[in-house]
Amino acid sequence: MTGNAQPKPDAADADQKQPGAVGFTDLSMVPHHDGSALYVSDLAPNLGDTVSVFLRVPRSSGVTQAMLRTFIDGEQALTATTVARDSEHEFWLRGDIRVENPVVTYRWLLDGLPGGYQWLNGEGIHARDVTDAADFRITTHPAPPSWAADAVLYQIFPDRFAKSMDRPAPEWAIPQEWHDPVIGVGPETPYQYYGGDLDGIIAHLDHIASLGANTVYLTPIFPARSNHRYDASTFDEVDPLLGGNAALARLTEAIHARGMRIMGDLTTNHCGAAHEWFQRATADAESPEASYFTFTHHPDQYVCWFGYSSLPKFDHRSQELRSALYEGPESTVATWISEHGLDGWRIDVANMTARLGTMDLNHMVATTIRATMAEANPESLLLAEHSHDASGDLLGDGWHGVMDYAGFSRPVWQWLKRPETVRFESGPFTPMPSFGATSMVPAMRGFSAARPWRATAHALTLIGSHDVPRIAEYLDRNEDLITVAFGLLASMPGIPMLWAGDEIAQEGSNGEDGRRPFPWQDTDQWDTARLATTRALFTTRAQRHALRHGGLRWLGYSDAAIPFLRESPEETVLIHAARAAPTPPGSPARSSEGPSPAWPAPPISRPTPMECSPFPLTARPSRYGSARTTESTASEVRRNC
Repeated sequence: MTGNAQPKPDAADADQKQPGAVGFTDLSMVPHHDGSALYVSDLAPNLGDTVSVFLRVPRSSGVTQAMLRTFIDGEQALTATTVARDSEHEFWLRGDIRVENPVVTYRWLLDGLPGGYQWLNGEGIHARDVTDAADFRITTHPAPPSWAADAVLYQIFPDRFAKSMDRPAPEWAIPQEWHDPVIGVGPETPYQYYGGDLDGIIAHLDHIASLGANTVYLTPIFPARSNHRYDASTFDEVDPLLGGNAALARLTEAIHARGMRIMGDLTTNHCGAAHEWFQRATADAESPEASYFTFTHHPDQYVCWFGYSSLPKFDHRSQELRSALYEGPESTVATWISEHGLDGWRIDVANMTARLGTMDLNHMVATTIRATMAEANPESLLLAEHSHDASGDLLGDGWHGVMDYAGFSRPVWQWLKRPETVRFESGPFTPMPSFGATSMVPAMRGFSAARPWRATAHALTLIGSHDVPRIAEYLDRNEDLITVAFGLLASMPGIPMLWAGDEIAQEGSNGEDGRRPFPWQDTDQWDTARLATTRALFTTRAQRHALRHGGLRWLGYSDAAIPFLRESPEETVLIHAARAAPTPPGSPARSSEGPSPAWPAPPISRPTPMECSPFPLTARPSRYGSARTTESTASEVRRNC
């Protein structure tokens, strides 16, 4: 790191310009604000309320004053701030915002540059004018359910998790024994049938709870003609192969009896070609169901998902479709919550739903689903699948959060994976390079800054899912690096999701290959050390208020290490994660072509990649009045860089 404690004139830009840098970028002395409870007085205000926001200013930053810049009714305004708290090492400034719009954006105007000024927004500090895109946001839209901040999801692919009995395979299926290998690639992958069911899940709720998971997320459970069931043939019943409606009733009862919750998976973008609605639509061009789809030539030419004729795409301009699927108390969305006990939905292919050519009704769909769910159960949670920048869909009135592949998963994978040749290939997915933390941290900050803090706090964070290679495969079975990935999953903002089998180090080279049956009867296949570490990490998360409810303050980064703080009004937790062991004193620095020197830990501990440090190194009170305590931690950081 540099010896100068002053912030870089434009630190956010400078970091992006130096992706190969091996030094430590110190952010500990940069003024800080985020949207969490330590910095915002009311996280769920109503229109017309006044909200106080706070700015932490280290004295060594060179900043002596700040103004609050708000954007209300299409015009900006600069207002003075007052000193809320003063100490030897730092002071806190307070600004007040009258919330006159459903979403109000704001940022901070700082001095500290001779003859100039600096802006502080969600991406960091800038010695230039900036757009409003990364401004902080206050939203008056109803908050997510209170339980969501404490949630840890456990994703289950029902056909492969556990089965309670043998059932005859359907005619579309390729029957398998539980120990048979998955095909993994090719046209037969959707048809391998292992026979997992919902009663099988009940038998292993102890295992799920032991991981610290408190919410079971099931991929689709409706009848279909595939093992993944994203090609539903009806939304009116649970697939009899899974045990039918009665099995779901038993499962929800068992889950709720433990104080846990259960979420379903619904595809609002398409259904299966065997779906009863599509069958009626193709049989009769004048039927109400014909309006549910977009036919270019009835009945055999129609819009479908990625050109797959087995997955016809819904046309959300149809009021009849909206009423049947997600609008009102009789809809699919409402019925499975109010009558069958689901606590929320994950919406599949949410980013493509109701978007086609010049038509974009996505926001209407999201807000309507949200309203329907709130009517059915005000404490229900709405999450959405999204694999890239979702900021335009996260205004606060639709999805509570999205699967954060872009803002969490990809940066973590890119930081920890082995460097290899990047292939540029056509298709919907960008390559997966290997980057240092000098790229990882700005990427994470950028995606978080583009959305309200509430959306970051309720983003579904994940290091694996049924659609991607197993984390063990991504990281070449490097136990230390896998622990770092799990540690970040347990310690960073968001709702963490564990993909069933990752906790015992199941493998899989792609999404299909990763859907291997859970080896309940062959524990020799279990990595018991990985299981113990997973339990310990999420036990720690459950015990630490700041890890579940706190903000995020980056202390800095080098290519190989990231220290950061999770701060809540109750405590501060310091986390240090490294992808390489610290360089011993006096050792020559490695070149940027290999692993760069890690940031050495404070005297409290000297974590290794195996430790992550996934466990909190220190936890101290952090109400904004206890500035000295936090400054003490920052001093330890600087002394050891």
